[in-house]
Amino acid sequence: MLNIGDFAKHGRVSVRMLRHYDAIGLLRPARVDPVSGYRCYEAAQLARLNRLIALKELGFTLQQVRAVLDEEVDTAELRGMLRLRRAELAAAMAADAERLARVEARLRTIESEGTMSTQDVVVKRVPSVRVAELTGVAASYEPQDIGPVIGPLFEELCGRLAAAGIAHTGPSVARYEDTGDGDGSVLIRVAVPVSTAVDPAGEHGFAVVDLPAVEEAATVVHRGSMDESLGSVQALARFIEESGYRSTGYAREVYLECPEEEADWVTELQEPVARG
Repeated sequence: MLNIGDFAKHGRVSVRMLRHYDAIGLLRPARVDPVSGYRCYEAAQLARLNRLIALKELGFTLQQVRAVLDEEVDTAELRGMLRLRRAELAAAMAADAERLARVEARLRTIESEGTMSTQDVVVKRVPSVRVAELTGVAASYEPQDIGPVIGPLFEELCGRLAAAGIAHTGPSVARYEDTGDGDGSVLIRVAVPVSTAVDPAGEHGFAVVDLPAVEEAATVVHRGSMDESLGSVQALARFIEESGYRSTGYAREVYLECPEEEADWVTELQEPVARG
């Protein structure tokens, strides 16, 4: 048998932790000296200790660990639990990284407040255009909800256009609308301009619609990733207020240049406006 110190050494845990596990009935010593109270463990108990520590490190509570151990989970099941928990932790880390990136982008917007002149905004007429279009719904207008929807939509649309043998005739466009469900969800419309020869009534696997002209749109060119477009969006808001306009809808995004590096993207934001 191993005394508590040796068992702790071989199990890579502290003596204090072993005493705690004993106190809560999670890992009892094989024998306790009735006179001295010294705890002794069998080497075979290291197997239970290993499972206990692994489950605890996976994020299980001690109550959950007890239930799992009492069911005598085998190695294969434990390996499966490990893989599942590892995937959950990886997803959590990715979510934390995205959240940090959004905070950093917001901080850069705060630091640059007022440095983007509203003189960069131009009010102009946006002509009508025929587009091929797919739609999707995002939970909100927040970047973490928009991104996972808009990217796959564009990929799907481009794939369907290629399959139909229909060529692009201009830069891609994204439009947004309230769904009307009252829950803050947003309807996303991704579109690619196509020839007016493409029949809107045809069977294409996507909608073909004519976007009407916008008589007055406040526009600004954003350079860089759309994840960092907040400064440009807010420059539009300042211009609209200062110039006596009011917004009549979400800004349309026209992707003028989309190289592989998103930092080199060039996007025109076109927000429909009206006087008063």
